[in-house]
Amino acid sequence: MTLSSPKDGWYFLKAAKDEKIYIAICTIVSVGLFLLMVLWHIWGKQNPSSTTYSIIPDEYRQIHEKFVEKYKVGEENGVPVVKPPPGGDVFMLAQQWSWRPALILKKGQEYRFHLASVDTLHGFSLQPINMNYVVYPEYDYILTFRPTSSGDFRLFCNEFCGIGHHTMIDKILVEE
Repeated sequence: MTLSSPKDGWYFLKAAKDEKIYIAICTIVSVGLFLLMVLWHIWGKQNPSSTTYSIIPDEYRQIHEKFVEKYKVGEENGVPVVKPPPGGDVFMLAQQWSWRPALILKKGQEYRFHLASVDTLHGFSLQPINMNYVVYPEYDYILTFRPTSSGDFRLFCNEFCGIGHHTMIDKILVEE
């Protein structure tokens, strides 16, 4: 690398043979990876698509509270436990420093998850499945979810959201 500027007109010089070969290989690899990415998304089922809507946080909070009130089956450490019907909508609310509510779902049944933040950027990380989404404030992310195994799963915020970020853990129980 030189510290002096190149001579005027350097970009009009013809590229050497090895430079042309390198550019051709890089172009072919880039186009190939792009096509594989599209195919992987469609047939690989690795990147589940979601629908996104703009929301007003206070209105979403009211919808969430009605959902919790309607399907609440108990409470665990001050967190409402909700058992929504299969095929229904599940309204998850992220706010510093909690995901609400805890859920009880049926294995093999499909649910429409609504993920929304009412204050700041949060993450939706379902473990040990390794399902991750970034949830921006003032948006409702809707994704279809079908639990394929039963058990106790944890939901974490994987985007730093403040001093209580480490306490932002929720639970999803999947029954047979």
